[in-house]
Amino acid sequence: MQTQTTPTAPQATGRSLEHPRREAIRLEDVLHALADPMRMRVVRTLAERPGELSCSVFDLPVSKSTTTHHFRVLRECGVIHQIYRGTAKMNALRRADLDALFPGLLDSVLAAAALQEGRLGSGRDGKSARPEPGSARPTGG
Repeated sequence: MQTQTTPTAPQATGRSLEHPRREAIRLEDVLHALADPMRMRVVRTLAERPGELSCSVFDLPVSKSTTTHHFRVLRECGVIHQIYRGTAKMNALRRADLDALFPGLLDSVLAAAALQEGRLGSGRDGKSARPEPGSARPTGG
């Protein structure tokens, strides 16, 4: 995957993060990133709240290093844009890029996630209310 360092204003930390160029974003990478419940939780939060959000806004029920991993996967796949603002790492959904490359994909995935949450219970914690294997499944109706 080809990456580029996104040009930004001078940063106090002197650190920059690499992001894939729009043309380099691949569907299979985006789908892989969105397949994880924790990463989907991050994307849903970013989609619901406009602008940039600090990593500290996301209260994921995983360790800090695992949270960092999830954000890195989302960034490297082209789903989010990250930038340092002082000591905070800010995150924004790359909606324009994703909509240009894969029209309707993000909206469809977000709508499907909301439907699943309504059907299976709160998926915001990364867990679904799936029945245990071998247990009785509720009938639809």
